[in-house]
Amino acid sequence: MTYVHGYHQREQVRLQDQASTLVELLHSDTVYPDGSRVLEAGCGVGAQTVTLAGKNPGAAITSVDISAGSIAEARGKIRKAGYTNVVFEQGDIFHLPFEPGSFDHIFVCFVLEHLAQPIKALRSLESFLKTGGTITVIEGDHGSAYFHPDNESVRKAIQCQVELQKRAGGNANIGRELYPLLQAAGFSSTVVSPRQVYIDASRPELVEGFIKNTFTAMIEGVRQSSIDAELIDATTFDEGIAGLHRTAQKDGVFCYTFFKAVAVKR
Repeated sequence: MTYVHGYHQREQVRLQDQASTLVELLHSDTVYPDGSRVLEAGCGVGAQTVTLAGKNPGAAITSVDISAGSIAEARGKIRKAGYTNVVFEQGDIFHLPFEPGSFDHIFVCFVLEHLAQPIKALRSLESFLKTGGTITVIEGDHGSAYFHPDNESVRKAIQCQVELQKRAGGNANIGRELYPLLQAAGFSSTVVSPRQVYIDASRPELVEGFIKNTFTAMIEGVRQSSIDAELIDATTFDEGIAGLHRTAQKDGVFCYTFFKAVAVKR
């Protein structure tokens, strides 16, 4: 797994902004019965873990990530929030140290996009689910981004991030593939729901939280990598970032779609 966005402090802040901005859109229905054992696979710095723990105080959550630094950051977030229903373990998603059927539910958010073998990852996770247990997977899809005013440089800058993620073994457009991926991994009763972020000037909290602090910050974060890889020149990239900021003005509009899938172990 290669995290194309990097593990620096600015990215941690971006992830937290993204999580707090999208709580209702993505997690209004992320609720598990009291007493459930839940595995969060790929918790990162805990941006989603805090929401997961808060919405499910009666569940016992085990959150894992391959990065020791991210685990430390996540543990600090949970401690600061005052939640006691989460334990953390460092581990590779393909080689987790749990017994088969250990969990009632599995939660995977913004992880598959970074994996070269998402079906293999899903099959590995499936082994830790009880029969009849559910897996919830959430991913974005950069191909779903559209905006006003339209701007070719914006599309080129976004495509740089897509291409860098592809070269790192991931897929920034994986949201549209969740249904076939889960079916191929052997799950049943898969239901996918698109969750669109629509933003105009009447939604100032999303203008700030999503356009500026989440999406634009993410694309800005790959500027130097994109130029170094000769995917784009500096002038065009900067014009793209300016175009994204332009969509945050009073007459601008920005749209992006996340996909949330829930499937069952046969």
